[in-house]
Amino acid sequence: MRLALFDLDNTLLGGDSDHAWGDWLCARGILDGATYKARNDAFYQDYLAGRLNITDYLNFTLDIFGRTEMAQLDAWHREFMAECIEPIILPKGLALLDRHRAAGDKLVIITATNRFVTAPIAARLGVDTLLATECEMVDGRYTGRTTDVPCFKEGKVTRLNRWMQENGFTLDGSTFYSDSMNDLPLLEQVSYPVAVDPDPKLMAEAEDRNWPIMSLR
Repeated sequence: MRLALFDLDNTLLGGDSDHAWGDWLCARGILDGATYKARNDAFYQDYLAGRLNITDYLNFTLDIFGRTEMAQLDAWHREFMAECIEPIILPKGLALLDRHRAAGDKLVIITATNRFVTAPIAARLGVDTLLATECEMVDGRYTGRTTDVPCFKEGKVTRLNRWMQENGFTLDGSTFYSDSMNDLPLLEQVSYPVAVDPDPKLMAEAEDRNWPIMSLR
């Protein structure tokens, strides 16, 4: 069975779920809008520029998880899904998933965004296997810290290699769809790298390497 790997934010989604989650918390008055949004926006610009310090970012974004009961977090996420995620699910993205599903491929979403935010989104997209940045849990609630290798840049390769070893898959015949230059380490590993609505740096890289470029917008 061939692997069909998909980045999530700005690939299958017409936006960034991690950034949107922070904006949603600010809009609801759960977090201080002025200070949080400014830092969140700055981190996002660092991500787009390929200079994000993933440890600093995770310490910042996961803090709210450690201060909030699970029931409240889950209730917030249900509202967030309806208000922010449903409108940015791309029909062409769903169709692409369906094509690979019909071809008998194994679908995997692999994302730097944390599992709390992305697990319900992967379920909504009908993708059973999600590799995401992990949130530490102790006694049934989040600590506000991350655990394991962040699923970011080279960390995506590390996490995928481990998952493949555990589940008996290889990258033979594999495809990976991504919008971001941050995913270059994994794009270089697969059989068929595809740039999807790519950022300027990935666009230039894809053109230089003659990789397919497509839009799901």
